Amino acid sequence: MDVITNNPVVKMDEVNNVRQNNLIPQYSTCSFDSNGDEQSKCDNASPYQRICFIGDVAFDNDLRTVAEHYNLPIITSETGRDFAQDNNCSTIFVIDKFQGTTFSNLYKAKQPILGPPALKQLVMRNEPLPNNKTRPLYNLAMSGVVVCFTGFRNKDDLAKLVPLIHHMGGSIRKEMSAKVTHLIAYTCGGQKYHYAATFKVPVLNQSWVLDAWEERYDLDFSATNDNFLYQHKLKPFQGAHIRFEGFPEDEEEHMREVLISNGGTVSESNDPNCTHVVVDESSVGEKPDANVKTWVVKAEWFWMSVQKQITQCEKDYLFDDYIEQVLSPNGRRDSHQATPSSASRRKRKRIHETIQSLVNQHSPTLHKRRSSVSDAGLLSVSGSFLDCTASPDKALLDGAEVADTPRKGKTARHQVFLELLQTESNYVSILETIMTMFKKHLEEMPEEEALLNNTELNLIFGKIPPIYDVHVKMLGELKKTAAQWTEDRCIGSIIVKYANELLKAYPPFINYFEEMKEVLIRCDQNKPRFHAFLKACQTRPECGRQSLTELMIRPVQRLGSVSLLLNDILKNTPKTNPDNAALDQAQEVLKEIMTHINEDKRKTEGQVTLFNIFNEIDNCPPDMVSSHRIFIAKSEVIQLNSPDVLSSKGNNLVLFLFSDQLEVCKKKSKAFNSLKSPTGVSTSQGKTNCKPYKHIRMMALNTIKKVIDIKETEDCQKVFSLVCRHNDEVKERLYCFAMADEDADKADFLKTLTKQMATNSCTADADKFMAYLEPQQLEIDTSDLSNGTLSKAIKFASRTKMKVGRAFSFNKTPSKLKRAVSSMMSPFGSSTNLTPANQLAQMKLASYSNINEIGNGENEPENPPQAPLSVQPTRKMKSSSLSVNAMKRL
Repeated sequence: MDVITNNPVVKMDEVNNVRQNNLIPQYSTCSFDSNGDEQSKCDNASPYQRICFIGDVAFDNDLRTVAEHYNLPIITSETGRDFAQDNNCSTIFVIDKFQGTTFSNLYKAKQPILGPPALKQLVMRNEPLPNNKTRPLYNLAMSGVVVCFTGFRNKDDLAKLVPLIHHMGGSIRKEMSAKVTHLIAYTCGGQKYHYAATFKVPVLNQSWVLDAWEERYDLDFSATNDNFLYQHKLKPFQGAHIRFEGFPEDEEEHMREVLISNGGTVSESNDPNCTHVVVDESSVGEKPDANVKTWVVKAEWFWMSVQKQITQCEKDYLFDDYIEQVLSPNGRRDSHQATPSSASRRKRKRIHETIQSLVNQHSPTLHKRRSSVSDAGLLSVSGSFLDCTASPDKALLDGAEVADTPRKGKTARHQVFLELLQTESNYVSILETIMTMFKKHLEEMPEEEALLNNTELNLIFGKIPPIYDVHVKMLGELKKTAAQWTEDRCIGSIIVKYANELLKAYPPFINYFEEMKEVLIRCDQNKPRFHAFLKACQTRPECGRQSLTELMIRPVQRLGSVSLLLNDILKNTPKTNPDNAALDQAQEVLKEIMTHINEDKRKTEGQVTLFNIFNEIDNCPPDMVSSHRIFIAKSEVIQLNSPDVLSSKGNNLVLFLFSDQLEVCKKKSKAFNSLKSPTGVSTSQGKTNCKPYKHIRMMALNTIKKVIDIKETEDCQKVFSLVCRHNDEVKERLYCFAMADEDADKADFLKTLTKQMATNSCTADADKFMAYLEPQQLEIDTSDLSNGTLSKAIKFASRTKMKVGRAFSFNKTPSKLKRAVSSMMSPFGSSTNLTPANQLAQMKLASYSNINEIGNGENEPENPPQAPLSVQPTRKMKSSSLSVNAMKRL
């Protein structure tokens, strides 16, 4: 028996009495017309309303609490059949499953049906209960959505989708109109599809509806969420079967991959299901065979569709016969045409043969769309390949002579000037293409369609406008000169006039060209839509089928090209001509500009490298980055001794040599196998988030007193030492290193180091900072350190404890090194029983002359005489500090 849960004994008269006294608010109920439009008409025909919970919903106490918001009687039933026949009141049924016999019976009886999520969402939104008897409402995930379908040929698919849209609060239109908010397409293309593309109506896959229904229990879910829409956006080539014609093998393979990733299918020849044939118009001269219903389009259509992520209208990109387009550029077809007749084919074949014969004669008008170097060379007046471009020919000047006109009767000087004019015109055309087709177009894109952010745009194009501006002015001057040509017209003065502007415009671009190129390549690889944009632009004649990277390198080459052309003009200019001196001056100006650019570029690269090194060193001193400091060289080494404040024996270190400093870093173990950057500085990108090096000490080059090159033997490989005295110390320290890299050139690194030391101390003699020793004199053996690992260094030290202790420690350096580095002792005290190590600890270094003598191989007695007791130090001088006289001698 049905139960009234709010009031177990509620009579109809009592309910009516309560209504009449306004104790229960009368909610207006909304319904929808057959097209899905909401009607504001209130349905008050029924005496009163009630809510009926069907099946398991009756046991949901939370839902019952929500329903009490409407102050309506709440009843429960197993099937709701009895209440469905009651015409005395309006019953809204709440059921948790929109399937099965119970739901089907209520639906056929045209009763208002709600799902539990819909009831909760209506209360959350403070909306009235709907009274639509033909469209059960499970949730409000598609509330306000108006859908139109296109491309569906299977009615079963529509029969599955339409009820789900209604269950989620959406409505459907048969035709596209301004009310349609979303288009669900089975395949790309069609009138509705292009209407949606024009008016920016989202075009979605049918999975949008199915996946939205899977989220029906989520009260916060909305099918119009941007991220959810993006996941179900119809791919631009969904359902399309595409064949490619005339492309190079690698390019066609790339386009096939892009096609598949964008929902399309690769079609082969004679495929009856082929929907599109994409043609490389630069290599295909005749329209390929295709079915009547097959679109034959240019490559630009393909890439523009990828960029816009929606199939472009084929009529705007129909393939025009390449030969006909050359002969009649305005003869564009405006409609989709079938395969040409046999008569048309014969006509095109005759035209093609005629033009091929002209091509063999190098007619310049036929090479406007060609991008090969040989064809581009035909654009040059003198036949030179210097700075020729494949950009389309333009009128070089108003009223002036074009470069392709006959040159009979012109002097050699005039002809080379026309070459300069032609190449300058082509160069400005390239810059204009970069400025308009790329820079301006990308900057003016709406924010939601932007391919690059402002930072990327500035890094790629930010330094082009000054170059473009100055060359537009130069081209105007050259055109004026050509229009008023005489042999004594001054050409060199034009270059001199704009020398300062050239000097300001070019260095910023050339200095950061590599960085710009890296950003461009990275964006091309990581942003598919930007990659498609570049490909689409590359197919246009303005680019001459050259990539943006190839176009952007032209400013790097231009000044050198102008210099060579001016040199050719100078060769054909008599010394009596007033332009001779101006051309000489122009040559010097260009040489100074290019020298300045090269020097500025070298400094800029050095600063960039310096910043990279700084960012890779943990706890690096901030003052390492300085405008006057440049990076010179780098060496990975293993420390062979352990003097204080540096590092332990066997540690892997890295020495960064700068123009005035030597930075000593410890190589972190996590970064040991890290990648290397093009500058040779290790980076840990992709391996670890921590910096690969740890700062140990930065030593000024003037604190390095001597560089000792240890002769290489079988047991001693690539070992060298540095004798240093730091500013805060009075005692020299000996640092011994072995190069860890087997391919490293020790002699070259030491030569570079001493040369930099000499430069830093303003002396021309770098050899005086170098000394040479035999490994036996230091008793160094690095045979077990050849691999440069810390574990082998420790193993080596444990096997030869005494030997390594004496060889690796400055305080235990052998007697021969003591005699080599000290020839002066203090005349105080005596101690005849001191060990060699203790004696050396109390000695005072006076000069390095004996080091040089040892390095030169001078013989010494096997048992050198001991110093007299009167000149041996006392215990008071154990600090090993140098006397004032010794300091002066050093």
